[in-house]
Amino acid sequence: MVKSLNTVTLIFKLPYYTQWGQSLVIAGSEPALGSWNVKQGLALSPVHQGNALVWCGQVSVAAGFTSEYSYYVVDDHKNVLRWESGEKKKLVLPEGVRDGDVVEIRDWWQDASEALFLRSAFKNVIFSGNENAKRELQSSSLSKSLDPEDIVVQFIISCPRLAAGSTVVVTGSNPSIGNWRAQDGLKLNYVGDSIWKANCVLRKAEFPIKYPCADDYFLRVSSLEFGPNREVDVDYSSPKPARYILLSDGSLRESPWRGAGVAVPIFSIRSNEDLGVGEFLDLKLLVDWAVNSGFHLVQILPINDTSVNGMWWDSYPYSSLSVFALHPLYLRVQALSDAIPGDIKEEILHAKKQLDRKDVDYEASLATKLKIGKKIFNLEKDKVLNSASFKKFLSENEEWLKPYAAFCFLRDFFETSDHSQWGRFSQFSKEKLDKLVREDTLHHDIIRFHYYIQYHLYTQLSEAAAYARKNKVILKGDLPIGVDRNSVDTWVYPTLFRMNTATGAPPDYFDKNGQNWGFPTYNWEEMSKDNYGWWRARLTQLAKYFTAYRIDHILGFFRIWELPEHAATGLVGKFRPSIPLSQEELLGDGIWDFDRLSRPYVRQELLEEKFGSLWTVIAANFLNEYQKQCYEFKEDCNTEKKIIAKIKTSPEKSLWLEKEDSIRRGLFDLLQNIVLIRDPEDSTKYYPRFNLEDTSSFRDLDEHSKNVLRRLYYDYYFARQESLWRQNALKTLPVLLDCSDMLACGEDLGLIPACVHPVMQELGLIGLRIQRMPSEPNCEFGIPSQYSYMTVCAPSCHDCSTLRAWWEEDEGRRSRFYKSIIGSEDEPPSRCTPEVVHFIVQQHFDAPSMWAIFPLQDLLALKDKYTTRPAVEETINDPTNPRHYWRFRLHVPLESMLEDKDIQATIKELVTSSGRSYPGKKVDAAGGSGEKLTNGKA
Repeated sequence: MVKSLNTVTLIFKLPYYTQWGQSLVIAGSEPALGSWNVKQGLALSPVHQGNALVWCGQVSVAAGFTSEYSYYVVDDHKNVLRWESGEKKKLVLPEGVRDGDVVEIRDWWQDASEALFLRSAFKNVIFSGNENAKRELQSSSLSKSLDPEDIVVQFIISCPRLAAGSTVVVTGSNPSIGNWRAQDGLKLNYVGDSIWKANCVLRKAEFPIKYPCADDYFLRVSSLEFGPNREVDVDYSSPKPARYILLSDGSLRESPWRGAGVAVPIFSIRSNEDLGVGEFLDLKLLVDWAVNSGFHLVQILPINDTSVNGMWWDSYPYSSLSVFALHPLYLRVQALSDAIPGDIKEEILHAKKQLDRKDVDYEASLATKLKIGKKIFNLEKDKVLNSASFKKFLSENEEWLKPYAAFCFLRDFFETSDHSQWGRFSQFSKEKLDKLVREDTLHHDIIRFHYYIQYHLYTQLSEAAAYARKNKVILKGDLPIGVDRNSVDTWVYPTLFRMNTATGAPPDYFDKNGQNWGFPTYNWEEMSKDNYGWWRARLTQLAKYFTAYRIDHILGFFRIWELPEHAATGLVGKFRPSIPLSQEELLGDGIWDFDRLSRPYVRQELLEEKFGSLWTVIAANFLNEYQKQCYEFKEDCNTEKKIIAKIKTSPEKSLWLEKEDSIRRGLFDLLQNIVLIRDPEDSTKYYPRFNLEDTSSFRDLDEHSKNVLRRLYYDYYFARQESLWRQNALKTLPVLLDCSDMLACGEDLGLIPACVHPVMQELGLIGLRIQRMPSEPNCEFGIPSQYSYMTVCAPSCHDCSTLRAWWEEDEGRRSRFYKSIIGSEDEPPSRCTPEVVHFIVQQHFDAPSMWAIFPLQDLLALKDKYTTRPAVEETINDPTNPRHYWRFRLHVPLESMLEDKDIQATIKELVTSSGRSYPGKKVDAAGGSGEKLTNGKA
C-alpha cells in the first residue's frame, strides 16, 4: 500500500472588482498553479461579501509547498487582459502546517502605483540608505504549540519606504497585539524583498480583529499608518474553517512621497572643462548643484549618436543614428588618457578658447573632439583595446557595436547615411558585417576607433551615473519615439519599420499645422514576433545608466500619426492603427463622390485668391486644367516634397524670386484641400482629413454631406478608436515596463485620446502636466494644486518657450494669467520678475504631483543676475521648425552656479517648505521616523 502524500488545502481570497465577461486566475511557478501557464492556472470564483466582490479559489498541495504566483484578469477564453504589477508574490507555508490543515491566503491586488517604490529609482537611489537588503533576515516561526481553538494569523506587509532603523508593529485592542500600545504590539520580522511578517496565535473567540500598522523607529517614536483600520475575521460557515490565515495586507499606508528635480540637456551645460558643449562628466557638477538645491532628480534629453547628415542638422537629439550608441559630442577628450602629450594638451587648451561661445557650435565641437580623440587613439589604441575592461565592454555590446562601427565606416566611405545608396552593402547581412569588421582589413583601425570612442563614452557616462546614485540623485533619461530612416537600426532591422511612411503629430498646441518628424513608423506586428526584442534591448541599454526615463510621445504607443513618406508637413495624416471609414459606410450615408472628396479641390477663384496676379504663372507651371476653371496638380509636383523640389529647380523660378515661401505655402494649402484621405494600401478605405471643416473643399459641399462628414469626423477621432488604441497600448507598453526596473514617465501632451490616462494609471506610468498646456478642456491654464499624484508638473519644457519668454511674448495672455492664477487685478509687470517666477515655481513645488521638475532656465530666473540674456534666446526647441538648431547653452558655468549659495538656498527652501523629499533629509520615507504601526481592534 502506497502512503499518500501529506496534503494541505489552500484557499485564496482576493477582493477585486471586474467587468462583465472578466474573471480572475492565479498562475504560479508550480504545477498546482499552472507552471506560469495562465490557461492552466487556478480559476477563481466571485463571492459577494458585504460591499466587496471577493474572488476565491481552492487547491490541494503537499505540506511544505512553496511557489511564486500572480493574479491575472482574463476573458471567457482565458486570454490575459490585465495582471499585477511589481514583483511576483511568494507563498511560503508557515512552520507547523500539517496534513489536512486549511490555509487561507487573504491577498491584495498589487497595482502599479504601489510597485513604483520597488523600481530602481527608489530602491537603489533615494531609499538606498534605508536598504532593506542590508537588514538581517529573520524567521517568523511560532514559539508555542497549538490547541484546537487556536488560529494562526500571519501578518504580511510590504514596506519599501521604511527608514533605516525602523521596524513594523501591529497593534490593536486585542492583548496579543498590544491593546493599542505600540510598545506592546506584535513586532514583524523582515523576510526580504521589502516584506515584513509575523505570526500571531489567536483564539477563535477573539475574532473579528481590527488593526492598523505602524512604524517604530528605535522603539522611541511611533507613527500610525494612514487610512481606516484593517480587519480580519474567520469564516465559520465553512465545513472546515482555516487553521492558518496568511494576511497579505499590501503596502504600509503612508503619506504620499514627493520629490523635485531639474531638467537640462547635456549639450546646454557649460563648465570650465568642456569643449564648447556639455559633457557626460559635467553631470557630476550638476549633481552637486542639484543636491545643494534639494533635488532628487536630474533629467536630460536623448544622448544617442545622431550623426546622420554630417552637419548641424544632427543637433536634433531625437533623430537617432543608433538607439544604442552614445553621442561622441559628449566625450571629454582630456579623460581619454592620463598620459596625453604636451602638444595635444596645448591643442585642447586652444580648442577650449576657440569653442567657448554663446551657443553650441555643433559641427566645430564634434569635429574637434573626433580629431583630438583620433590622435590619442593612435597613441594608445593597443594598450586600451587589449585591456580586460575593453574586452568585457566589447563582448557585452558587440551585437549593436559592430553594426554601428561598420555603418559609420560605410557612411563615411559612401559619403551618405542613406544605406539604399551603398550598392551591395545596402542589404545588411551577418556575413557582410563579419567581413567589414574583420581584423585583417585595411580599414580595421577605423572600425576600432568607433569601438574606442564608444568605450570611453560608456565609462564616462557610467562614472557620472554612479556618482548620481551615490548622492541619492536619480538620473532620468529620454526614450525617443522614433529613429532616423537612415540609421543603423533601419539598416540592420528593416522589417521592423514601415519605410514608406513618416511619423509625426496632428495639429496641437505645439503646431497648428501638425508635425512631421520624418521617422518611419514601426511595424508592430513584426516586432511582436520575438516579443519586442528590439525594444527590450533598447531599455536594457538605457538602464545601464539611468534609473528613470521619459517615454517621448507616449501617445505613439496607443496610435501614431502616420504620414506618407512624400509628405513634408504633418497635416494630411492618419492614425495607425485606426478603424477607417469604409466605402460601404459612406455610401450608406449618401456620400458617393469619392474622387471629389479625396483629390485636391483646386478652383480658379482659389488660385486668384492665393496668388493674385501670379496665379496664371502658378497654374501654368504646377497645374493642369482638366475642366473649365478646375485644376489638378501635374505629375512632377503632386506631393509636398515634389513641390519643394520644383520650386527650387524649375527653369521658371525667376518668376517667383523672393516669393518662394509664400508660393510653397499656397501650393501646400491647395494640395491639402481635401476632405477624405484615401488609404494607399486599400482604395475602399478612407480617413477624414484633420480639421476638415477648415477647407474650402468642405465648405462647398451640400448641407447633407457636411452634416454626415462632421458626424463621421467626430466618430473617427474621438469615439470608434478608443478600444483599439487601449488594446494596442496594453500590448506594447507593458513590455517596456517589464524589461527594466527604471521608473517610467510618459510625455502625454497633445491631442489625448480618452483611453490614455486610464491606461497610464493602470500601468503605473507617471504623466506630465505643463501649466500652459492643460489636459482639461476649455481651460487656458492648468492649476497645479489640482494635479493628480501620478504626475510630473513643470512650468515649461524643452519643446516650448521658457517661463520668462512665455510671460513676455503675449500681453493679453499675461494679463489673464495674472488675474486668474496669481489672483491680482493689478497690471502685470511686462517683465517676468523674480517675484513672478517665485510664485509660479512655488505653485509647482506645492502641487500634489509626485514630481516637480523644472527646466534649469526657469530656476535661474529666480535671481536677476541670471536674467540679463534675452529670454527668447533660452528656448531649446521650436517644434514648428523641423530644421531647428538645438544649440542653447547656459551663459554661466556650473562652477559659478555652485559658488552662488544664495540661489541654491532659495530653491532648497522652496523644496523643504513644500514638504518634498530632498537628499540628506533624515527620513526620506514619508510618515516620519518611528515604528510603523498597524492598528488593531478586537
